[in-house]
Amino acid sequence: MYFYELHEGDDELYSDVLLARDEEIAPEDFFDLVQEIRRRIADDFEEDTLIEAIAVELERSHGFVYVSDERLAAAVNVSADEDENYLIATSEDELEALDTDADVRGVFVEYGGDDDVRAN
Repeated sequence: MYFYELHEGDDELYSDVLLARDEEIAPEDFFDLVQEIRRRIADDFEEDTLIEAIAVELERSHGFVYVSDERLAAAVNVSADEDENYLIATSEDELEALDTDADVRGVFVEYGGDDDVRAN
């Protein structure tokens, strides 16, 4: 399994996506493929960010697996300090379903554009 990242943003806002693929693709070829897709979809995509749109196209047409938040099965904060180890809920439904005595924390952010960020 080979892993690839796409990064997008500037000094103030930064995001990335992770992709996986069974067969290796040379870094230069991956770059060329991403550039070709970016040029084709840059002005017309439905996802929240350009890198998400590129990741969806890489998955749909080029054998990649887009490791999106929707596929996240579990998240755990790990620390040398015992009190800082906890399970992180990955959805609101999961947070509600978990045992209320468990140390669980969650942050859910809806992103609706450059000026619209809301934490739930």
